[in-house]
Amino acid sequence: MGRAGCCCRGAERLASPSLVRRFRPLLLLIIALCCGAHIGHCQVATPQCRIQKCTTDFVSLTSHLTPAVDGFHTEFCKALRAYSACTQRTAKSCRGNLVFHSAVLGISDLMSQRNCSRDGPTSSTHPEVVHEPCNYHSRTQHAHTHSHGHAHTHSHAHSHSHSRPSYLFCGLFGDPHLRTFKDSFQTCKVEGAWPLIDNDYLSVQVTNVPVVPGSSATATNKITIIFKPYEGCTDQRVYQAVTDNLPAAFDDGTVSSGDPIHTSASADGTTGKVRALWISERSPGHHVELHAGYIGVTVIVRQLGHYLTLAVRIPEELAQAYDATQDLQLCLNGCPSGERIDQAGHLPLPLSPLGLQLQQLRRPSYSSQTQASPYAAMQVFGVEGAKERCREQLEVQDIYFHSCVFDLLTTGDANFTVAAYSALKDMESLHPHRDRWRIYPRGSATSTFHFASQPIRWLTLLLLCALSGALM
Repeated sequence: MGRAGCCCRGAERLASPSLVRRFRPLLLLIIALCCGAHIGHCQVATPQCRIQKCTTDFVSLTSHLTPAVDGFHTEFCKALRAYSACTQRTAKSCRGNLVFHSAVLGISDLMSQRNCSRDGPTSSTHPEVVHEPCNYHSRTQHAHTHSHGHAHTHSHAHSHSHSRPSYLFCGLFGDPHLRTFKDSFQTCKVEGAWPLIDNDYLSVQVTNVPVVPGSSATATNKITIIFKPYEGCTDQRVYQAVTDNLPAAFDDGTVSSGDPIHTSASADGTTGKVRALWISERSPGHHVELHAGYIGVTVIVRQLGHYLTLAVRIPEELAQAYDATQDLQLCLNGCPSGERIDQAGHLPLPLSPLGLQLQQLRRPSYSSQTQASPYAAMQVFGVEGAKERCREQLEVQDIYFHSCVFDLLTTGDANFTVAAYSALKDMESLHPHRDRWRIYPRGSATSTFHFASQPIRWLTLLLLCALSGALM
């Protein structure tokens, strides 16, 4: 009666006391996650213990943060300190509560990992909303607060759904592989110029060229991005990247646009004002990021080998702001069926490596005509050789791994291995929903396990409940 453990009675005999003592800290964290995810199955807190409120506030303070956002480290540490302070306030009423102690251990671990000091400013669970018209996040929060105070006829569920903007992700890399706003993964031909995004705020167009003559494989060698004018924040700016020319400025030579909008903390701890639109060069000639704070958009452009990759994060409401003349958008609707190489998510591997074509491309007569031939570095990969090369960069055999294997077999260009890895990391940096990161090819063993894992989750829950009983 007096303890707040999981509710699976009679299962405690499954736990070995010596094993439990040895792995107690790790088990506490796992069981806390288990009980948090299945709150209907585990009694995690008494009415006086407010650990669930502390956790909810922490999630609310950090759910909009991503490593790509300036000031991420500072804001995350402030949220952690607020979380820690909340646990201290409820410590007395949570004595003996499993989830509480798991949260305390988790906070300590995260503070160590992020090098967060124990002393310092904390986030407020009810921060004062500062209206910055050229800061998308501030503008949407202000609009929500204003509408919430003057539109009492709206339901609570409706107003809550607008409390924080929803973001979408789109990525393009390799041969080329497209990840749409709906997390549909496609491999397409799309030779020539194609629009990825085309709405009232942003236009992104890519140009794809054949990689190997005689093959349908194409890759991106040109990206054009147009940030459309936004009254009071920025004039129109155009950014264009082509192979071997990844500039750190817009076409007019500027690196930013608009007045300073808010203070941002950099990685070295210094602070300064950022503008409505600016460019950050992370690696000269190889990695550029474009930040449009006035519309909440981040774009990452890379050159890997002879080709370009692209990753975009954009608010959903802005991505949907288009008319009937702008319906051809690959990020929105995917590639036309006639341009797709994959078969409804299944990516068939080439029947044989392109050894003959590569031998022809390496002939002296061809090389003498092309001093900097992109085919000079090509290799002949077999299936196992391609998989072995891709495993060097990609540990999980998800769709990025399979795309890497496909590209090596199709093109023989080992640079596509790095392109797949970088595309995965850019996705993890920008994609707002961690539970959607992994996509597995249709029919793969991993995909089958993923969809058949529900019984395993329940078995895991049972075992964790047994362990929690032994811990108490």
